[in-house]
Order: sequence, then C-alpha cells, then structure tokens
Amino acid sequence: MQKKSDSKLRGDSALLRFLRPSMRLYFCVLVFFTILTLAFRHWELGVIELAAVLLLLLYYRVTRRRQERLVLEYLGDSVRQQEEGTADTVLSMPLPMVIFDLRNGTVLWSNDGFLEITGERRHLFEITMADMVPGFSLKWLAEGHQEASEIAAVGERKFRVYGNQFTVENSAVSGTVWGIAYFVDVTDYEHTAAEYAASRPVVGVIMLDNYDELIKNLTESAKAAILAKIDRRISEWTASSGGYLCRYDRDRYVFIFEERHLQGYLDGHFSLLDAVRALQSPNGIAATVSIGLGRGASSLEEAYQFAMLSIEMALSRGGDQAVIKSPLNFEFYGGKTVAVERRTKVKSRVMASALGELMGDASNILIMGHKFADLDSVGAAAGLCCIARKLGKTARIVINRDTTVAGPMVERLQRLPEYAEVFIGEQEAVIMADGRTLLAVVDTNRPDQVESEDLLISCNKIAVIDHHRRAADYIANAALNFHEPYASSASELVTELLQYLVDTADIRKAEAEAVLAGIVLDTKNFTMRTGSRTFEAAAFLRRCSADTTEVKKVLQNDLPSTIARFSIVEKAVEYKPGIALAEAHAVQDRIIAAQAADELVNISGIETSFVIYRSEETVNISARSIGDVNVQVILEKLGGGGNRSGAGAQIRDMTEAEVSEKLKAAIDEYLISEDGSEGKT
Repeated sequence: MQKKSDSKLRGDSALLRFLRPSMRLYFCVLVFFTILTLAFRHWELGVIELAAVLLLLLYYRVTRRRQERLVLEYLGDSVRQQEEGTADTVLSMPLPMVIFDLRNGTVLWSNDGFLEITGERRHLFEITMADMVPGFSLKWLAEGHQEASEIAAVGERKFRVYGNQFTVENSAVSGTVWGIAYFVDVTDYEHTAAEYAASRPVVGVIMLDNYDELIKNLTESAKAAILAKIDRRISEWTASSGGYLCRYDRDRYVFIFEERHLQGYLDGHFSLLDAVRALQSPNGIAATVSIGLGRGASSLEEAYQFAMLSIEMALSRGGDQAVIKSPLNFEFYGGKTVAVERRTKVKSRVMASALGELMGDASNILIMGHKFADLDSVGAAAGLCCIARKLGKTARIVINRDTTVAGPMVERLQRLPEYAEVFIGEQEAVIMADGRTLLAVVDTNRPDQVESEDLLISCNKIAVIDHHRRAADYIANAALNFHEPYASSASELVTELLQYLVDTADIRKAEAEAVLAGIVLDTKNFTMRTGSRTFEAAAFLRRCSADTTEVKKVLQNDLPSTIARFSIVEKAVEYKPGIALAEAHAVQDRIIAAQAADELVNISGIETSFVIYRSEETVNISARSIGDVNVQVILEKLGGGGNRSGAGAQIRDMTEAEVSEKLKAAIDEYLISEDGSEGKT
C-alpha cells in the first residue's frame, strides 16, 4: 500500500505542475524595474514598487495553495467514485466470476453468479477451484492464454471460460499471481452443436460379395430362399437406427442413417458380417457381405462418393469387412475370412488388353517394385519386360542393386542379351521419364513403399499390379489397376497377363524361372495362399521351359545364413498361445529374418510368428500366419502392410525394445477385439 501511496503522490505532483501557471517571468520583470528605479535614486518610488512586488508574491502563493487543495480534493473524489464504480460493476457483473490463487487454485473471491452455478455457499475461502468445478484445469491461464481450450462442465450446464492473471503487490502477499476467470454459459450452443453432429447423415453401401458363386447351380426356389434370408439379416441389422434401406441392384443396398447410430454399429463390431457369414447356400458356400460407409461429408453426394470408395476398398482387401471413409482417412473393421478366388478370367483378359494398349502408346516403359525388391517383385517385372518386348518396346526395370534381396536372380537375367541394359537406377529413370512414359508398379500399392517416390510423382501414366490388400494410402488415379488380393503373388497376376499377350516361345527360360521363383517364394512352395489359378500359372510357366530345379537353387541359402536363421528361431518365445515372438537383437539380413518367421510357423502349435530385427536405418518386423490371425491387420497399426498370411513393417526412430512393446500392444488389441475385428488405420 505504501508503494501505491508513493506512486499516487508522484502522479499528483506531476499533474499539479502541469496545471500550475508559470509566474516566474513576470516577477523577474517586476524585480528588474524595481532595481532599475532604485539605481536612479528614486528611493520612495523604488520602496513602493518593492512592497508591491512582495505583496503580489504573497498573494500568489496563498492563492496557488488554495487552488492546489481544491484540485487534489477533486481528483480524490474522482478516483473514489471510479473505484466505487469499478467495484459495483464487478459485484453486479451478470457473468459468473471468480478470483483465485494461480499457484494452487485456492479461491479468494467470487460473485453471486459463480456461487449460483456451483451451488456453493459455505466455506468459500477454504476450497479450491477443483472442488467447485471438478476437472477444471488452470494450466491454460498459467501459460498466458486468455481462453480455456476445453468446455467446463458445472452441474448440467456447460461454460466457455475466459480469464487473465495479475500480480498483487503488498507486504502480505508480495508477488503473488492471481487468476480471474469469467464463465460464459454455452449450454444451448453446445447442445445444438452436438445435435447437429449427431444428426449428420452417414451413407452406406452394402454389397453381397459372392452373389454369383452363392446362387450358381441353384434352383429358382433355392435362390429366392437364400437371398430372402440375407435380406432379412440386413433388414434386422439396420432396423435399430431407423434409417433408410433400399436394394438398388441384385447384390447392392444403399443405407442412410444418422451419425448418432454409428457408434452402436462400431460397438457391435458390425455384427452383420457374422450374421450373413453364418448363412450357407445348399451347395455349401457361405455368404459374405462388405459394408462401405461415408461420413463427415459436406453433402449427401460427397457422402455417397465416400461410401463407394469404401466399398471399393473393402472389395480390394478381400471383402467380408466394413470400411469407413471420412475426409481424413479410412477405417477398417472385420476382414476375418480368406479372400475368395474368382472363378472367371474375364478381368485378366480385360486387364491384359488395357495393358497392351498402354504399352503401345508409351514413349518408354519403366517398371519398379517395392523397396528391397524380392523375387516376386523382380519376377513380375521380368514378365512385364517380356510383354513389352513382344509389343516391340524396350522396358527398363528400376532397382537398387545395393538393397535388393534378389541379387542372384538379377544377375541371371542380366546375362541374357535382352537384359544387358534393362536394370537401371533411380536417377537414370527420373531423367528418362517424360509425359508419355508408362510406369508399371508391381508387388505394392503404397506410394511410400515403391523403389522411387520421385519417379512415381514424375510419371503421369501409372499401371499398378499387386496382390496385397489395399492400404489406406494406396496409389490413386492409376491408368490401370490390376489388384487382386486373392492372388498368391504379383508374379501370378503377371503370368495371367502373359497368357493373353505372348506366346510360350516368346518367353525366355530365365524369365519363366524368375516369374515362377516369385510364385514359389510367396506361396512358400505352394503351401500358403494357393488357389487353382496359382497352379494354372505354374503349369503355364512350366510349359515355357521353367526348370523347378533351377528355381530351387535360386532359393537356396548358404551355411552362414542358415545358422543365422536358426539363431533367431532359438530366441523365440511364445507370447500368446500359438503366437511366437523373436527378437534378433542385432542388425540382420531381411531374407534371413523373413525365413526365420517362416520357420517358426513350421513348429507344431505355432500358427503366427513375428520377428523383430534391425537394419541400418530402421527396426523391422516380419510376420507370418497359417491360422486365423490376420497379421496384416496387426502390422497396419504400426504403419506396415501385406496380407493376412504375410506382412511386414519398418519403424524409424525407435529401439527394438520400444517396437517390441508396440507390437505386443497391437497383438493384444487384436486379440481382445471380438472375432478379430480390425481397428482404425
């Protein structure tokens, strides 16, 4: 208070000096003339002038003091009136307001409005803000913000909180920082906003995945019976939302409902998938449906577009799952069954024709696979080179010779005259690319996994040939997208294209062996993800002079690699029943780690394996499954991908121990989720 008084006195003195008229010049002139009169020896006149000057000086000083007193009294009254007005304003403010110690939240004072909303009348000075407003945080005010980031809930009302901080300077609490908060009631606004969000439309498309297979060779009555059961299951599942359901095609339904009901479907893990899967046609084929939902759109048209993208994504990942598309990302749920192999080759024939036209119109053809290219990637690329040669074009394969794990196969191909200058690096490929270049991407559909992202950006015409389940960040706007998650490998898909575009005599023996090696690698010697089309592709390559013995030699390991593989297997532990987890604890070759994962699932009682190992820049995971566990779903949570039986992930800026903990958490989350439903990606 003393400091305030001193400051007030200094301010008053400055104000008085400003208001006080300056009489010094006038008195100096009077004194000068008085001295001048005395100097000329006019003694009587000089004495009279001197007396007059003294009287004027005395009068001036008396008058000045009286005026100063009046001014100070006026200023004091004004300040008191202002302080009283400010206090009255604060006390009568309609907004609830509270003052508290910013260090511990102890309440100092509050107005009646704050007491009314909190219902607190007693012991006001003995409680904290946390007691009066549960969950109220002081962090935003301590950080210098003037508005709380979250809405404060007081009873059944909701408030937007504003405030500031100030410092009290006195002898008792010198330097104490206080906070003052104002509570603005936004209950009605929040209710309206919540109701608006809850009533936003969600557009869904429900598709019967295997309609043709389901009704094949059935009588009309049997067809009607199985389809009626499916209709009933879909109607029962959608009835709880009170939405609009309509079948607009033989195997498709449109379903529109409000956002408020979506959480119920999420909590039920989209039970329609299981309900429909339980139905079987008389020929023993189980029915499956895919669900595509579009949410968060600005219009119904955009929501429908989201739903169509979702259903396309669900089908590209094998069907029997639900996919939700929002403006930001995709979310995946379900995906329990194995992808159904298509019985018709119509799509392959159409894709072969389209690929032939794209290659014919291209100025040059570039082919690339994923980073750390394997035998499947190189084999598929070799098959496309054969097609380009048949069409009179020269294709180039973009590959990093230092990181590929298919080095021996690359060397075998390079010994052919046709492949002398086929394998090129990233920089050379980017220089070759022009507006008419066709870029064929094989064995991956993710832009961040290709051999060269710069090349992908540089090319306008892109063809994607892949068998992995489509990820949320897939290569979009491709001129050709031959994507079949049922296929065993990219080499199998390329083999189907070869059958329509080249003759057996056009395929070099080394090319056929390269493609066959890709199939053998991804099917683990035809034991995993193998369908009838896989054997048809292998038979075609065998007719093209592919030697299985040579393929076996390519897949052989040397003795040090074999020892390293079994040393990883030796470190494995059974994390959960049927799930083995091994950590290499050292920089390890990718092929050896992948083979160790394969070796683990050969152990009786182990159906799923994960191998964690470090490369030069990343910590990697190789996963395999021969049971019901979908390893792709698990590794997608860590930024990886693949398919249900084989997947991988690369994680940067983490240690092996941290990756191990994240992997265990992803496994636990997958196992806890009902029926192996997928989570968000």
